[in-house]
Amino acid sequence: MLPVIALVGRPNVGKSTLFNRMTGTRDALVADVPGLTRDRKYGDGKIGERPYIVIDTGGLSGIREDLDSLMARQSWQAVEEADLVFFLVDGREGPNAADEVVAEALRRTGKPRVLVVNKTDGIDAEAALLEFHALGLGEPVAIAAVHGRGVAALMSVAIPLLPEAEDEPVPEDDDGRIRVAIVGRPNVGKSTLINRILGEERVLAFDQPGTTRDSIFIPFEREGQSYTLIDTAGVRRRARVKEAIEKFSVIKTLQAVDAANVVILVLDAQLEISEQDASLAGYIAEKGRALIVAVNKWDGLDDYARGQITGQLERRLPFLDFATSCFISALHGTGVGELFPWISKAYASAMRELPTPELTRILEHAVQAHQPPLVRGRRIKLRYAHQGGKNPPVIIIHGNQTKSVPQTYKRYLINAFRIAMKLTGTPVRIEFRSGSNPYEGRKNKLTGRQIKRKSRLMRHVKKK
Repeated sequence: MLPVIALVGRPNVGKSTLFNRMTGTRDALVADVPGLTRDRKYGDGKIGERPYIVIDTGGLSGIREDLDSLMARQSWQAVEEADLVFFLVDGREGPNAADEVVAEALRRTGKPRVLVVNKTDGIDAEAALLEFHALGLGEPVAIAAVHGRGVAALMSVAIPLLPEAEDEPVPEDDDGRIRVAIVGRPNVGKSTLINRILGEERVLAFDQPGTTRDSIFIPFEREGQSYTLIDTAGVRRRARVKEAIEKFSVIKTLQAVDAANVVILVLDAQLEISEQDASLAGYIAEKGRALIVAVNKWDGLDDYARGQITGQLERRLPFLDFATSCFISALHGTGVGELFPWISKAYASAMRELPTPELTRILEHAVQAHQPPLVRGRRIKLRYAHQGGKNPPVIIIHGNQTKSVPQTYKRYLINAFRIAMKLTGTPVRIEFRSGSNPYEGRKNKLTGRQIKRKSRLMRHVKKK
């Protein structure tokens, strides 16, 4: 389970800039649901030796009367979820009364923290750091987030403060268990689906301790196959759940996706596909997880309503063309049993060994059927392919000018490999590698043909 770093501080101290720097993107997952404000953003950290999740929070004013405001409550909730807190301050302005109030509140939480002095470009950084020692939060670290200066050094300080992965209780998966995470918006039926799965199979399910953020790992078996269900809906034993109110935690959901082999994204057939559904689906695809889209509450819909929801799937989630869609009723059990064959197929596809000769043969047939485009008058040459990873399958293609392969042709190749290898329910990733040019850097030297031609010309001149 990935550790979590929360960024807190007054407005305009550079939290979002540091967030974008740490995640390497401005397209962070934003959860817009009751209890979570738009000011909290979640993303995967890219800088440092270990993976982690970053939370960007709304600004804390530092005014004591505002500590209980909605934005402040969301920021402190992020602190509660985090394993480590970055407290950002403005190095140009120096410490002020608002910083002191936030620092005092942070000390009371007892959370591990790092005091980050931002905007130190163009000023005497050492002098700025000395001023902030008065906050009593330990040794401050100077950065300039807008330019990326000091961010790598900051992470070298932060990484040792994060909990070790082996300290997190995670289920064993070396016995062939398939880890299945069930995720989705609140009230789409995740609790009902989990209870239906466990109740129908009549197995002894127990709650293996999860993380402090309360994802629950539930081992069970079905038809000889061992599974671990990763529950993000707050469900315990079926006997304890009547009308469960699902508690939605973005952190819990992102960690469940990361821990899973296969993800079941639950949608409500009676509601439109929302931006939140699309954001979560995009995160799952970006992580490369095998995916099944379970459209719940399908019973009782007329043909027109069913046509509407299938049309929305195509329009709103076109990037999930690799995923299998199942139409179910978790309440009545309709279609729930059909999920398991698709889970097995998706898992097998994600973990499949792809032989190099077969991949190269598929590449050759695809290129013959549809040639790559010309680049500055020269044809892109794709020579051979081999497997570079699993979960998801990664195919590495070697050739010339591969940096110029357009996205449309890359998608064409992905579809060619998926169809030819019969890969179901898993995304496929392609990486291109270009061979080195033996004549690169030797433009002033003559080739063998040019030398022979020059020699013939010189002999001809001598004869005359």
